Amino acid sequence: MYFIEQEENNKLTQRLESVIKEGRVSHAYILEGPVDAHKKAFAESFVKGILCSRNLGENCGRCSICDKVDHGNCEDVIYISAEQVSIKDADIVKMQERLRTKPFGERNIVIVEGADSMTLRAQNRLLKTLEEPPGKSVIILLSENMENLTQTIQSRCVKYRLNSSSGGSRDFMMEKARKVAVMAFERSAFYRIKEETEDVLKDDEKLSAFLDCLQVTYRDMIVNRKEKISIYKDEDIIKNIHAVEAARRSIRQGVSAAYAVRKLLLTIGG
Repeated sequence: MYFIEQEENNKLTQRLESVIKEGRVSHAYILEGPVDAHKKAFAESFVKGILCSRNLGENCGRCSICDKVDHGNCEDVIYISAEQVSIKDADIVKMQERLRTKPFGERNIVIVEGADSMTLRAQNRLLKTLEEPPGKSVIILLSENMENLTQTIQSRCVKYRLNSSSGGSRDFMMEKARKVAVMAFERSAFYRIKEETEDVLKDDEKLSAFLDCLQVTYRDMIVNRKEKISIYKDEDIIKNIHAVEAARRSIRQGVSAAYAVRKLLLTIGG
């Protein structure tokens, strides 16, 4: 799969690539890992590998399907997450209704974030879908501790463990910064852009690295005029460079990182 930013999970990436190419994709997976394992990003890369029409197994990152997955608006990908503390029975009911609809492509895929927060009733309802999955659908459960899932759920899923991400690494942060910058310029939904920054808010070092890389990204937009991204006006890019610096300055002055980053995202996406 095209997922160079998670080098610590290279072996798993290669294994899943082979699974896709050999037509052995299972109907259900559990991806377990710590908070900083970036499970959702890994799952989306897996999804692109499955759905990509150009490079099966090795998503191209450029076709319409890969682009839609990156922007969270792929018609065949269903996201489930807890609105409050846990994923409830009603959430699974909605998922099951979606799975009964015919996919635009070959299959529907579900990504359940925080799957280990599902109530017991929700897990029991999900079990029925895992026992009789509709069509070629795939359900991916993201969990920090799969032991919170019932044994019957676990027994019906292929289980993989993700290693802790090198989230503060330069390469990873540059990829994240570029993605945020492009999403902001393309006026992606605010909540989608915000999701890309939630992990860096949990660590001062990561946040600082992210802001650094975001400024470098904007600088490169001006310097490298051959890239597609260079179609944006220099004055808009310069405005965003100043916005990043303003966010950094606010944080140093004691403003909460969450507030400063939210203001930054609203500015660069405005």
